[in-house]
Amino acid sequence: MWLFALVLVSLATSTVWEQVWVILSALAAHFEGDAALSSTSKGEQLGGREARHHFLRGTLEPWHPSSPPVVDTAQGKVLGKHVSLEGFAQPMAVFLGVPFAKPPLGSLRFAPPQPADPWPFVKNTTSYPPMCSQDTVAGQMLSDLFTNRKENISVQISEDCLYLNIYTPADLTKKSRLPVMVWIHGGGLMIGGASTYDGLALSAHENVVVVTIQYRLGIWGFFSTGDEHSPGNWGHLDQVAALRWVQENIANFGGDPGSVTIFGESAGGESVSVLVLSPLAKNLFHRAISESGVAFTAGLVQKDSKAAAQQIAVFAGCKTATSAVIVHCLRQKTEDELLETSVKMKFLSLDFRGDSRESHPFLPAVVDGVLLPKMPEEILAEKTFNTVPYIIGINKQEFGWVIPMMMGYPLSEGKLDQKTATSLLQKSCPILNIPEEVTPVATEKYLGGTEDPVKKKDLFLDLIGDVMFGVPSVTVARLHRDAGASTFMYEFQYRPSFSSVMKPKTVIGDHGDEIFSVFGAPFLKEGASEEEIKLSKMVMKFWANFARNGNPNGEGLPHWPAYDQKEGYLQIGVTTQAAQKLKDKEVAFWTELLAKEAAEKQQQTEHVEL
Repeated sequence: MWLFALVLVSLATSTVWEQVWVILSALAAHFEGDAALSSTSKGEQLGGREARHHFLRGTLEPWHPSSPPVVDTAQGKVLGKHVSLEGFAQPMAVFLGVPFAKPPLGSLRFAPPQPADPWPFVKNTTSYPPMCSQDTVAGQMLSDLFTNRKENISVQISEDCLYLNIYTPADLTKKSRLPVMVWIHGGGLMIGGASTYDGLALSAHENVVVVTIQYRLGIWGFFSTGDEHSPGNWGHLDQVAALRWVQENIANFGGDPGSVTIFGESAGGESVSVLVLSPLAKNLFHRAISESGVAFTAGLVQKDSKAAAQQIAVFAGCKTATSAVIVHCLRQKTEDELLETSVKMKFLSLDFRGDSRESHPFLPAVVDGVLLPKMPEEILAEKTFNTVPYIIGINKQEFGWVIPMMMGYPLSEGKLDQKTATSLLQKSCPILNIPEEVTPVATEKYLGGTEDPVKKKDLFLDLIGDVMFGVPSVTVARLHRDAGASTFMYEFQYRPSFSSVMKPKTVIGDHGDEIFSVFGAPFLKEGASEEEIKLSKMVMKFWANFARNGNPNGEGLPHWPAYDQKEGYLQIGVTTQAAQKLKDKEVAFWTELLAKEAAEKQQQTEHVEL
């Protein structure tokens, strides 16, 4: 009788083909006396794959492993599934939606993450967890653009989102100690999720355990009143909690808690950079990789975000008398009400018609005295951070297409004149964290050498890419190196075949382009060239070597020089080769320009005070 109940439950939630598989799996399991099936309602997810292979091929041929993976964690047992990747004899064990903290609801909104409550049964961790609350239109767009999966996933959101996914090649019946790579997704600290990125290919090809984590975003993740009522940085504290969970539990998944590499892209790269600087994350990881994002990346880390907090309170219809009143009021709001407030805040976009100075495009990480004791530049100057081996990289055209498109830059004409460029740069100052006074000089420096409006547009994109990513990344790399820590840099210059058809063919090395290589997209999606397959194999090998040894170099790979006083770095692309002094002139120009402007402001202030 249970068999038919099971089949009916499964049928209610699946497609025709899944229904066929469910029936076959259930029958196979029934005839093999697979008792595991009776413990859950989702027959398909219960290792249905092994059961159906076994059933369809007859029971003569042994299928290993014969039952779905079940692993013990500090909170209770979790049930995963086995997934096979073409070319690999051993299937991978995959666990989706494993909780690493208590749902941050009610009084836990705007509070540090708490350990998850234990569960007394086997928890089914075989389906994608919801992503953290965010604008689903922007979230879906980002996921579709950046995913390495064959099929796009549909973005579902919830405030209950503190989950992680685990991909392990380990034979869980044996005690393996594989390097662990923990991925932190990007999305401006506003959008994104773990499940966009499938860790299967990287894990299988490089024999590492891949963990993808989620963290609170937007208002939920970074609302800060700058005092004890809501210090902020909740999203980064979630990342620390996930790393603590990995320390406690990953050994049972075949991972080595003594070899954890954190890696991330964009706001995920900024997150990695913040964790490198944070005393809270000490000893929770052993190497770090920041792809296109560091703690200096404009707008993502600031001293405080009190002005944004006031604006949020007003839009949410809360009285702004005191921090306590605001926080109490915002805790009463529903998820939908806070989503509406987020929409009103116009995060991740710029008002090109009105006064952009009033806008708050980001809700940043802040100096809270706990996660970040001081501003990143002070921590780096004092050399009081986690001096782990660190890879920092950027892409050739960081502001090539994805970011200006998502932020609504009016560039559809494909050309710019000097005046429009200066005005656009001026309106971009809030997201770039530069004073408006420097805009004419900067535009002249970058665009002054040509009269061609198409070239001017390209140079304008270079300018913003340098300010947002190039200059901050090189600056952080130098400071990391100067503290005596092993440092490597790269510039990624390749156009993936998986790029959106809307992206101009001339954009090579756009923001996010390296993700396809890092996560082995050519092995999961169709249509990659031999060149692209080779590139992905090489990049995965570099990243995993670094995870294993703290050094990306290895047999059969182009030599990647350490980033020392000579400032050698690796250009990764159709040809991959060492070069020197990445963005050297640009860093010199911007450092000097901004220092000069700051000195002039200082003089004016002193003059006024006199």
